[in-house]
Amino acid sequence: MSGDVLEQASQWLAEGHEVALATVVKTWGSAPRPAGSQIAIRDDGAFVGSVSGGCVEGAVIEAGQEAIKTGAVRTLAFGVADEDAWAVGLACGGQIEIFVEALADT
Repeated sequence: MSGDVLEQASQWLAEGHEVALATVVKTWGSAPRPAGSQIAIRDDGAFVGSVSGGCVEGAVIEAGQEAIKTGAVRTLAFGVADEDAWAVGLACGGQIEIFVEALADT
């Protein structure tokens, strides 16, 4: 799946879109997706891939769009004790840490 995500991100960049990439960097407990899972987010909100099986995708997409606007990198953490995680549905007992960055066309 990650190869498909990176290929799509590369295609979007080649087409002139701005793109952010979010990658699961750490998991604890029964996390919904393993470390290395990725989602690419296009400047217009389109996305491909998954970092949580849907639980926190909305928050990650927002963070990706913010990274595109500001260029800032960010690490997001979601888990059972995290109020935001409960709000987006990550109540399965796991925790995930996700690194979000804007990509540059090289």
